[in-house]
Amino acid sequence: MGQERFAGQVALVTGASRGIGFGIAQRLVAEGARVCITGRNTEALDSAVAELGGPDHAIGVAGKADRPDHQQETVERTVDTFGRLDLLVNNAGINPTYGPMIELDLDAARKIFEVNALAALAWTQWAHKSWLGEHGGAVVNVSSVAGERPAPGIGFYGASKAMLSHITAELAVELGPHIRVNAVAPAVVKTRFAAALYEDNEDGAAQIYPMRRLGVPGDVAGAAAFLLSADAAWLTGQTVVVDGGVTQTGGM
Repeated sequence: MGQERFAGQVALVTGASRGIGFGIAQRLVAEGARVCITGRNTEALDSAVAELGGPDHAIGVAGKADRPDHQQETVERTVDTFGRLDLLVNNAGINPTYGPMIELDLDAARKIFEVNALAALAWTQWAHKSWLGEHGGAVVNVSSVAGERPAPGIGFYGASKAMLSHITAELAVELGPHIRVNAVAPAVVKTRFAAALYEDNEDGAAQIYPMRRLGVPGDVAGAAAFLLSADAAWLTGQTVVVDGGVTQTGGM
């Protein structure tokens, strides 16, 4: 990128074997950081680590984002391997259901809440206990425009992301001035996770966006990198919408 904003710094990015998380990890490495990434699939994670430049630049720890033992192990391995932990990106998220919220299976709802909201708080607690609390740093949570307004079909996913945005604001108030906490709220980004929302008619889906295209992981990565960097030194508690302008049209 021609910049080294994160030279000497270490980041942990959850859910980063592909998609938005991997895009953020790529951007951070390109700007000088070393990263630890997580994901459920060991093979995909190993491939991502290799693409990030191998063990000099990245490590991967496989596991489920909502498991406390995985959270603790990952944070400890990051600090043991790289000697520090300056930046945390809570990107891991799930949405296993689609349809009216009135018909939602409540076990599925509990899992969505555990992964999308509670786990982000837990990861932040572990990072705070291990490094950030004493040394400071920055956190970015990956929320969603679905958390900013009703999102029929993915309503509880949106509710979990609304909670994540609120957790972001609460932590920013609690942890300032030495730790900044912000969030990004993307609209539809072209990833495997969001494929069902656009794959049958991408051109049609893009027409409601003033930018006339859907997002790509790099769009979100740029915003996340800004929020993590010293360029955003007076910015905390914010959820930055990254949506190609679609929320200005009343669309989603």
